[in-house]
Amino acid sequence: MSQADYRSRDLEHVIHPLHHDALVQQAHVWVRGEGACLYDADGKCFLDGASGLWNVVAGHGRQELVQAAADQMQQLGFCSGFAGNTNPRAIELAERLADLTYPSIEKFFFTSGGAEATETSIKTARHYWKLRGQPEKTKTISLTWGYHGLTLAAMSATGIESYWPAFEPRVPGFIHIPSHYPYRYQAPGGEDPAIAAANELEQAILREGAETVAMFLVEPVQGAGGIIVPPDGYFPRIREICDRYEVLMVADEIITGFGRTGRMFGLEHWGIEPDIIQFAKAITSGYFPLGGIGINGEIASVLEASESPFMHAFTYNGHPVGCAVALRNLDIIEQENFCEQAATKGDHLLERLQATLGGHPHVGDVRGKGLMCGVEFVRDRSTGEEFGREEAVGQRIHMETQKRGLFTRVRGDVFCLAPPVVTQIEQLDQIVDVLVDSVDAVLGEG
Repeated sequence: MSQADYRSRDLEHVIHPLHHDALVQQAHVWVRGEGACLYDADGKCFLDGASGLWNVVAGHGRQELVQAAADQMQQLGFCSGFAGNTNPRAIELAERLADLTYPSIEKFFFTSGGAEATETSIKTARHYWKLRGQPEKTKTISLTWGYHGLTLAAMSATGIESYWPAFEPRVPGFIHIPSHYPYRYQAPGGEDPAIAAANELEQAILREGAETVAMFLVEPVQGAGGIIVPPDGYFPRIREICDRYEVLMVADEIITGFGRTGRMFGLEHWGIEPDIIQFAKAITSGYFPLGGIGINGEIASVLEASESPFMHAFTYNGHPVGCAVALRNLDIIEQENFCEQAATKGDHLLERLQATLGGHPHVGDVRGKGLMCGVEFVRDRSTGEEFGREEAVGQRIHMETQKRGLFTRVRGDVFCLAPPVVTQIEQLDQIVDVLVDSVDAVLGEG
């Protein structure tokens, strides 16, 4: 069956994420994956420049993960985790994560994915402060361009405005401060941009009242917002501010976790630890929906001392099949040294992008951390002036790359790349060559 046939059937019955009927007419019907490649229903091969949706770090077609799921399904396909019930794979995964994550993170709550992890962080923070005798501490502060999921509270924390209008009013108690965004953030005269951007958090806490702020939610590297890498002084100052005003620091490592940035977790680059960590995506390489949060010993001890239960739950908490896949995937991540691979390959990809596109008159910034790279296109390189939204430059470049066998994601006029960690060097070079040719086709040669 051709892609056209599939699309016709799809339009009859399927509603998609970010759905618009016009988009379905030109969308892909993916039928197979192998390594760093995806194949559509017409048999065309595409380099997967986005690791599916930031998650397929181990690549497509990993039979070890298929087998792990099948073995567990044969033994125990599902059981409830409610009210203390559990299963061996959930226990083993929590033990494994306690060894793998930040030293202060001790206990874990499993979900089906990232948005549920965000919801869990928000509810855990509120519950914690209530148990501490500070029930007014309910607010969440996050960054513009931050992405934390699209359930209602998670969407309210997400700092990308295009996700809001159809569903407002947003949940009260969510505040956004400017991103550290080195290419765009304007620090007051003479101030260190890293410290000034971090101080935006302190100013927001003081405006809202520290007694009302429960948590600061932040990605170590902003992903869906455009691969925004913080300046080096930013996170140490953020940690100081959170400690000073008794605000929980929540690291959204849903994209950056499990080796993507060249370290197992993103905040390791800056030598600090969060109070809560969110994870999903790469923990199973996308082969089974699984996410969760980890909490430090202080939060865990307060929750454990409560006489009332933690009234938060999902049907698929600690799903035995998801946990089994995660355990096998963590074996792959460690045995194949994904951290080192992502660091080395990420350096190569960034250097190639800078060498080939860094001087283009319509390229304002080329940035990255590990295997997360972004190219920001602008009308005027000297001023950073953006193209008009109606010009759809990023989307036009994205369409050209698809003609040449590369599929990924864009945020406006920022071209985002986060290929699987198993992507070969020659495939990374091919990604760059395709992007250069596509930029030339849309914007002319640099």
